[in-house]
Amino acid sequence: MSTQRPRLPPQAFLAAKSFLDALQTTLDGPNEYKPSRSLSSHHSNQAAAMGGFGDFSSICSEAPLPLCPLVGDINPITGTHYTQANCYARTVEVANTIIFEGAAGFAHIIALIMTVIMIIHVRSKFTAVGRKEIATFFYLYGLLTICSLLIDCGVVPPASGAYAYFVAVQLGLVSATCICLMINGFVGFQLYEDGTTLSIWLLRVCSLAMFIISFAVSLLTFKGWAGLSPDNTIGLFVVVYVFSAIFIFVYIVMLVLLVLGTLQERWPLLHIIFGVLALVFSQVILYAFSEIICDNVAHYFDALFLSTLLNLLAVMLVYKFWDAITQEDLEFSVGQRQNNWEVKALLPEEDRRETMYMDSDYATSTYLNQPAQRGSVYGY
Repeated sequence: MSTQRPRLPPQAFLAAKSFLDALQTTLDGPNEYKPSRSLSSHHSNQAAAMGGFGDFSSICSEAPLPLCPLVGDINPITGTHYTQANCYARTVEVANTIIFEGAAGFAHIIALIMTVIMIIHVRSKFTAVGRKEIATFFYLYGLLTICSLLIDCGVVPPASGAYAYFVAVQLGLVSATCICLMINGFVGFQLYEDGTTLSIWLLRVCSLAMFIISFAVSLLTFKGWAGLSPDNTIGLFVVVYVFSAIFIFVYIVMLVLLVLGTLQERWPLLHIIFGVLALVFSQVILYAFSEIICDNVAHYFDALFLSTLLNLLAVMLVYKFWDAITQEDLEFSVGQRQNNWEVKALLPEEDRRETMYMDSDYATSTYLNQPAQRGSVYGY
């Protein structure tokens, strides 16, 4: 008669192994753990890769950018290229709908309202220099705000197939808006007549070309097409970030030269200075202090909210500068007010007849037998 040894269930072995591991950790101390050589080399290589030119790993770990779920190394949880921020704003549930980045979405709505107001004011100045050109800039900024609102608030979730296309459109609008702003900087020098077909279509073609280039590079990077890949983002960084910074820098230089070399007044420089400060603060807060802000406000909002408001302030100062250096020709303008020559009160009856036409409707006109010369400074 054969006897068999009793077999322990697998759960018993797992429990024993966990107990031994915990005991070993306790004896060695919590700070005595040393990872294996392969794991250490992996982390060292990853740390060396972080912070390199054109790499979004360090940027996305600090700032919750819309492109971060599409770039970086492959995430072991999702199985896709994904870089998650260390801290981001909490979601808000409204009417059984989850809204991401609620504070940033509120800032986008404010920016959209202010953009509409600025466009209305620009269109009301019918004879101002560069009216159509600066209006095109605000149109592009409005489209960028709408696209950012849809992406940041989760209307287009990161897991959807259309998310990469929407982010590519957003980055394309960023590049188009920046080059449109740069071209507006040349309008004040009157190198060509503003408002003409040449001026308008030059602006439109350059903006469209930059949109296509940025959109194509972004989408090819996100999808890993044409030799680009989500873990090799140098081309994306150059096209979106470096080119946009160059466009804005050229615009600022053009404005300074315009004020110093053409205008008699210097106070419009204040609009330039405050606009540059608002833009710089928005970028520093977004890319350097996002995690600190998010932790200290208990995840109610992050730096994306403050950055959106500061970017709006910079755009508003662009409008204020344009409004300060342009003067409308009131002789040919058509204002928004109606009845500008409205009669406030009728003349008394005795004062109506005290005119050159006397008391009769058929009296001889005082314009008869006058010399054929107009009362003009031109003498004809």
